[in-house]
Amino acid sequence: MARVLLVDDLAFIKIVEKDILEKHGHEVVADAANGRDAIRLFEETKPDIVLMDITMPEVNGLEALKKILTIDPNARVIMCSALGQQGLIMNAIEEGAKDFIVKPFQAERLISSIEKALS
Repeated sequence: MARVLLVDDLAFIKIVEKDILEKHGHEVVADAANGRDAIRLFEETKPDIVLMDITMPEVNGLEALKKILTIDPNARVIMCSALGQQGLIMNAIEEGAKDFIVKPFQAERLISSIEKALS
């Protein structure tokens, strides 16, 4: 079981992610709608995994990823993005993201990404 922080500016995406995660025995410890809140909640909740959108208002996912990895170099961050954002995905992996998921994602892909990041 993983403790997960969900970060996405779209509420319905977080609802879908939370449903999938809880059905597979994982716990959502918090959720954020932007990178600034993600950084704060990461420090407060110390999750096992961060599932984070790349494109968000205020502080985007790449900026938040860099800051989270400064706080904890061993943080496990999985980035999510829409189709057509391959350049941003490559940046995220180069910055230290453990994996990425392209939206709309399948439940199996989300769970396998979590398991991969935990191993």
